[in-house]
Amino acid sequence: MTRIEVSLKKLEDRSYSIFVGHRCLAELERILSELELKGSVFIVTDDNTNELWARKIKKHLEHISECVKTISIPPGEEQKSLRTIEKLARKLINMEADRTSTLVAVGGGVIGDITGFLASIFLRGVAFINIPTTLLAQVDSSVGGKTGVDLVEGKNLVGTFYQPRLVFTDVDFLSTLPREEFLNGMAEVIKYGIIMDYDFFEFLEANVEKILGRDPDVLVKTVSHCCKLKRNVVEDDEKESGLRRILNFGHTIAHSVESASNYRVKHGWAVAVGMVAATLIAVGREIIEPDDARRIETLIGRFGLPVSLPENLSSELIINGLSFDKKRRKGVLHWVLPRKIGSVEVVTGITRGEIKNAIEKLQGKSL
Repeated sequence: MTRIEVSLKKLEDRSYSIFVGHRCLAELERILSELELKGSVFIVTDDNTNELWARKIKKHLEHISECVKTISIPPGEEQKSLRTIEKLARKLINMEADRTSTLVAVGGGVIGDITGFLASIFLRGVAFINIPTTLLAQVDSSVGGKTGVDLVEGKNLVGTFYQPRLVFTDVDFLSTLPREEFLNGMAEVIKYGIIMDYDFFEFLEANVEKILGRDPDVLVKTVSHCCKLKRNVVEDDEKESGLRRILNFGHTIAHSVESASNYRVKHGWAVAVGMVAATLIAVGREIIEPDDARRIETLIGRFGLPVSLPENLSSELIINGLSFDKKRRKGVLHWVLPRKIGSVEVVTGITRGEIKNAIEKLQGKSL
């Protein structure tokens, strides 16, 4: 297995390890024993993942804790609400959870975000372990400590920064992932190459077929590298006051697209379109060369991700949704635009006209 250390010691030691491997579930007991968990363990998962993986994981956890219980909720983004957090907290109380308890998230980004947020506020903070089972969660949301739930006004508007004690990733979890969900995570994978690693972008260009074929060796390399890249950013800027903002490439429009579609458009698909939109704006400003812009769109398309928006999705609704973006600073929206493959810059002053022009170009068209 690959072990990636995340060092966070500026105020207090919140460092942890990320483990990435293939068919390594048998290693889970040994790895978790290093944490010396003392209290009860509560698995938080969704109904689909419970059937596929959580029950198997529970058997391993029962070797290191005398009390392991499972709480399963329906799947879907609609579960990311304060109502769900209250229900889960009350269940934990009724199941006699206390400050020595550990919450274990088993699932995708929704479960990770919910469980991490719950762990950060339940009894003013309990231990949290993340076992991501989707590609999106493995390469992105499980790393960095962002937790949260949605409001009607937009995604992740209520949340905390709360680091897990450990992240355990087995790419074998991806074997049961539907193709659409796998591609949902590929948008974040491609993002890393665009924003900070030209060589990784080339690696992706050369390995499209192997990745789509879920070659385990290539997947371990891909997931591990993404985790290392995000680790480097998080160690430098844990709470998104500077460098970490580059990880939002494609997300400014993406979150608004998700909200405008009532979350019918999946996160990764919205990020793919958002990356193309940001690239269109960069082309218009002559920040990026058209050849690099075409390579970005081409790679996104080769992975079967969208490079255009449905024409029935209102550009005005998308633009208006930007006013609720949590990344605004004193009313100013910061945009991450590509300068070249492997490098981006954070800019302000993007006009409503530029945004509308990019969105309209995306409605049925590409670069």
